[in-house]
Amino acid sequence: MKAVPGDPSSVEPRTDSAEEGRGWRSWHTLWVLLLLGWTVSAADRAVTGPVVTWMIDNNVGFLADSPHPHALGGLIGGLFFAGYMLTQFPGGYLGDRYGHRTLIVVSLLWAGVATVLTGFIGGLVSFIVVRVVTGLGEGAFYSNDRSLITATTPERQRSFGMGVVITGLSLGITVAIVFTPELIEFGKVFLAHVEAWRMVFWVLGAATIVVGVVVAFWFRAHLTFSGLSRATLHLSAYSAVSLALIMAVYWLGTGAGLSELWIAVLEVVLAIGLVVFALARKGEEIGPVIKNRDLFLVHLVYIAILWNLWFFSFWSVSIVAGAADSSFMNAALTAAFNAGAGILGFPAGGWISDHGLRRGWGRKQMMLSFTGVQAVLTIAFAWYLSAAAKPSLWVMGLLLFSASLFFNALQPVGHALTAEIAPERLRGSAFGMQNLIGETGAVLSPAISGVLRDSTGGWEAAVWLDAGLIVAGFFVLMQVRHRSPAAVAKA
Repeated sequence: MKAVPGDPSSVEPRTDSAEEGRGWRSWHTLWVLLLLGWTVSAADRAVTGPVVTWMIDNNVGFLADSPHPHALGGLIGGLFFAGYMLTQFPGGYLGDRYGHRTLIVVSLLWAGVATVLTGFIGGLVSFIVVRVVTGLGEGAFYSNDRSLITATTPERQRSFGMGVVITGLSLGITVAIVFTPELIEFGKVFLAHVEAWRMVFWVLGAATIVVGVVVAFWFRAHLTFSGLSRATLHLSAYSAVSLALIMAVYWLGTGAGLSELWIAVLEVVLAIGLVVFALARKGEEIGPVIKNRDLFLVHLVYIAILWNLWFFSFWSVSIVAGAADSSFMNAALTAAFNAGAGILGFPAGGWISDHGLRRGWGRKQMMLSFTGVQAVLTIAFAWYLSAAAKPSLWVMGLLLFSASLFFNALQPVGHALTAEIAPERLRGSAFGMQNLIGETGAVLSPAISGVLRDSTGGWEAAVWLDAGLIVAGFFVLMQVRHRSPAAVAKA
């Protein structure tokens, strides 16, 4: 692997038995720090859905006068992910250049400041701009987090480490879903009822800044002021162009009278155009990331994965509340079963992946198994919503938890599979490209699902669509030919 000046994360870890023995190791501390980073950044991005649902239910804010509030709310979520996806590849590329630790710190502090600013915003357009800016900063976290774990964790614990760390995603989403009602109530102590939602962004943004400072302190031996400054400026340059393009599509679309759905589709077209542009500029350098057939198929599978993740993360409170006609708080607690399953699913999937690899199982086969079970359970959830006259909160919670358990377990397996296939020197770029392609699902999911909800009056069609995409992802994954090195040796 090509070394990055001042960043040992680019050097492969020791794998001798003494270093891998029992006891607390340096990479375990790294896992904890990155888990905290995932927790706060996931809470920052997931909180928009519950806040939008509260605004719709209480007829306040910029959603009060919208004739299609769910479609507009979904578009807001989709535009956030448009920003998030457009810095996936640049974030990974800059991490390979400036150091993965540097980009992680920049991403956390950027997201924290932008989330705090969200709480001071009033109008719809300014709210969208700040949420897009938040997404642009957060987009640099994923590829560098995955690359740093790969570079510093022994291979036999790599998938488990990825699973432990990304548990923070579920923790953050759970925090956003469960505590949004409480933080809104807390906000009412200081603010008028219609302004109480602002407190959610202030509290979560402040928490992100604190975590960013703690992570920066721990990484201080690998950071330099000049490196942080240059990385921030370079990421800002990418982000400024991306923000201008995203908002141009939004203004042109709304000016032409296009629906929220078509604006979201145009944002995806924009992302595809930027991928083509990146290939034209750096095609020779990053060609191995794009031209590898197996990598590209895994990237496509992540469209279904991230569609499912942010469909339920954004709209689960509204789905449960609408189906069971329950209170906002009860719906939030039930929906939290979906997010909370990752607290078990992520580390369990990572452990099973590493254990299976030592026994000669292929990561592809394990990922296929988890995806198949998730597909069956999601279909069962869609059928239950369609068939039950008044769905039970307990049954919905159980189905959400079970499907999410397998869904979260498959993700660290997929991340380890990507690390195996990608060239070592381009792992940051590979993870960035994977999330860029996959995030098309996150951009379209909230918007399309919101349009289906407004047009049909229920969530059944949106859940059936989600189930269909999971099945499609299963069949795409079947076409991957890669076999894990341990599986090859076993054969």
